Amino acid sequence: MQQLFSTMDAHKFPSILLENAVNEFSKLPGIGRKTALRLVLHSLKRTQEDVENFGNAIINLRKKVSYCHICHNICEAEVCDICSDARRDALTVCVVENIKEVMAIENTGQFKGLYHVLGGIISPMDGIGPGDLQIESLVKRVQNDGLKEVILALSATMEGDTTNFYIYRKLSGFDVKVSVIARGVSVGDEIEYADEITLGRSILSRTEFSDSYTVER
Repeated sequence: MQQLFSTMDAHKFPSILLENAVNEFSKLPGIGRKTALRLVLHSLKRTQEDVENFGNAIINLRKKVSYCHICHNICEAEVCDICSDARRDALTVCVVENIKEVMAIENTGQFKGLYHVLGGIISPMDGIGPGDLQIESLVKRVQNDGLKEVILALSATMEGDTTNFYIYRKLSGFDVKVSVIARGVSVGDEIEYADEITLGRSILSRTEFSDSYTVER
C-alpha cells in the first residue's frame, strides 16, 4: 500500500485504469487523491456484481432523477410526492436552501405544508446573486397559488439573513404572511445539522419576519 501511495505521489500509476478511476473519485467534494486511491482499491476487493450495482445506481441517479417543476425538490416525475400529496397544506410553503433541508425538516414530522427549494442562498463572495436562485418562481407561486404563508427556513448566517430579507422585500406587495423560523437554531448554524427536536420547535415557534428583522435593520 505504501508503495502505491509513493507511486501515486510521483504521478505514476501501475495501471491507466487505476489512474482514471482515482481521477474520477478525486473530483468528488472532500475527496483527495489518497482517499480516492483507497476507495478505488476497496472497489477492486468487492465482487463484480457489487461494483456494477454501485455504478448503475450512480448512472440511474443522473439519468432518471429530475427536479419537481413546482418546488424544485428532487423527484422521479414532473411533480414530487410532497407537492402531489393532497393531505399537505398547499397554502403554506417553507422556503429552504437545498434538498438536504427538506429532508431534515421532514424528519421532524412537524411540518405539513409544501416546500420551495431555492438551490442556494445569496452570496456575493461566491458569485451567487438572486438571479441564480429560484426566487422568481417563488414569487409566481405566491401570485398564482394564493399562498397564505411563506416560512423562511434558511441557515442563521449572514448569507441566509440577506436572502431572507431579499425575499421578504420581493413578497412585500402581496397579501401573504412571511415568517421566519425561531432562533432555536443558533446564529451561524446550518439547518441540515440541527437536531430534529430543535428544528421541529423552530418551525412551530416561527415568528413574522417583519417583527423579528425590520426593526433591527
